[in-house]
Amino acid sequence: MYRDTARLLLFGSLEPDSILMKLSGIFYDWDHGTAEKPELVRRIYAEVKRILDVATLYGFDTNLWHNYLTFLLITHENSFSLTAERAGASEGSVNHFALADFAIFKKLFEFNFAPIETDLGIDCFSVLTHYRAIPKRAQLYYRSVSVRVRELSAAIERAKDEQEVFDLVTGHYRDWGVGMFGLNRAFRIRERKGSAEFLAINNVDAVVLDDLIGYEPQKAQLRENLEAFVSGRPYNNMLLYGDAGTGKSTSVKAALNEYQSRGLRMIELYKHQFHLLSDVIARIKNRNYRFILFIDDLSFEENEVEYKFLKAVIEGGVETRPDNVMIVATSNRRHLIRETWNDRNDMEFNGDVHRSDTLEERLSLAARFGCAINYSNPDRRQYHDIVRGIARRAGIEMDDAKLIAAANTWEIRHGGISGRTAQQFINYIAGKQQD
Repeated sequence: MYRDTARLLLFGSLEPDSILMKLSGIFYDWDHGTAEKPELVRRIYAEVKRILDVATLYGFDTNLWHNYLTFLLITHENSFSLTAERAGASEGSVNHFALADFAIFKKLFEFNFAPIETDLGIDCFSVLTHYRAIPKRAQLYYRSVSVRVRELSAAIERAKDEQEVFDLVTGHYRDWGVGMFGLNRAFRIRERKGSAEFLAINNVDAVVLDDLIGYEPQKAQLRENLEAFVSGRPYNNMLLYGDAGTGKSTSVKAALNEYQSRGLRMIELYKHQFHLLSDVIARIKNRNYRFILFIDDLSFEENEVEYKFLKAVIEGGVETRPDNVMIVATSNRRHLIRETWNDRNDMEFNGDVHRSDTLEERLSLAARFGCAINYSNPDRRQYHDIVRGIARRAGIEMDDAKLIAAANTWEIRHGGISGRTAQQFINYIAGKQQD
């Protein structure tokens, strides 16, 4: 194994701590007799556990060794894989090196673990290559990743040579992309050593825009702007503002689900992470996807200055914002930054009142969202329509008059009329019916 991995070129930049590199080191020590057998067994078990951890996270099954190698191939970002993502695997000298690397991976797929198992008296590799996973709910693992990896893994198993492996893997790069952006549609970030690290979100709400009852003008405006964005036409950053519980955040998640097949991805940010915006954009600007940078429930108190990072990214910085990045924010405030009457107290000359410089500064952030969509609370008739619609989807069979009467009582006690109130009411009714 170590002789093969040492010859990897395009895929040779694997982390020394990766499972494949660790196993290669183990096989080197076993082959050269530079480690005691108990120590080799301990090290092997440590890497087998890591493979099992990855398999549990992504729902792998049948042949975990093949699944792991496939996962490695489709998540490794290098000059070849990134070019294949953007432009496909066209003719070029680099293909010679890629074919050599895929030939090595084909050998790794067919690697014979029997000699080391016999010598060390272990059977863990045999179990990994003939594995039967415990069934689990889809919410507990990255189901979309699991399906793609297992399908591609099975296809590589059947490939007769490295050319077929080349075609299969580059086809995946072309259709789905490379790395975690190709396997997932939503991410959050965390700061690690001063840089942004992307963390996939596996349990994204499956809602679509048609599930949001009412708000047809708002949904039409949202779709129009997003259609322009994913089609590569001019578009505007979006601010969805208005009353609480009216479906602003739900609309953004629903739009992601509708446009993900066209390369739309979403990265969720919080305002304390705005200093990482430049790093995030630098990492995604040359990728073959369209990214929504989603900021939920955005607002600032008068003493908070994080909004200046956001202003610089949207407009005004030296570097132009990439065409594949859209800023989408939701807020209960139209103007985002808390204002006070003192902000209007600039006076000059003969007591004439003019627009405060402070006020203009605070309004300038909201003004940089070219598409502002208002979500206001429904009236009582619209509230009833929402209740009926959610009840039908939930399979609740209840007399209409009793349903509406109960919904009216609920909203009085739970914060007034809104889509969120209607959903909470239906959750309560559905929970009672399942008792």
